[in-house]
Amino acid sequence: MKTLLVRVRLVSFPLDAAARQGRFGHARPCPGHEGLRGADTGEWAGRTLDEVAGRDPAAVRAWLSDPAYAPPGGESVDALIARVGAELAALPEGTHRLEVEQAVVRAAVVHALELSAAAFWRLDVRPESVTTLTGRSGRWNLLVGQPQAEQPHVGP
Repeated sequence: MKTLLVRVRLVSFPLDAAARQGRFGHARPCPGHEGLRGADTGEWAGRTLDEVAGRDPAAVRAWLSDPAYAPPGGESVDALIARVGAELAALPEGTHRLEVEQAVVRAAVVHALELSAAAFWRLDVRPESVTTLTGRSGRWNLLVGQPQAEQPHVGP
């Protein structure tokens, strides 16, 4: 019996003007993949973390430490991971290249490797980077360390 292989290349968006200012986004879409839209930060969208923390430091602490906590009108890290995981599970066999927010990449890795949701905040995702997951029979692998382009030798 042949098992289906799914390869997912998650390409993180470049930083836009709002992200460079540290502002929460408005859950950027991933066309054709509703489950891979960005994190819904609810009432915090358009504000910086410092602005939110200045008004409600307890809410920010809860959001950063409790994966079940959701910003007002938004979704929790747990909900984001579940949504992204469901979308990954529904992908058909083949290779998929998807442009997504950095939070979606973190959620996908946490889901794929069956990590604790607390690991979400410990993963750094660079803008315009590629993260590759491969899946077969509901089991995912993370491709780590892509080869560098050939560099000229410098030195002795």
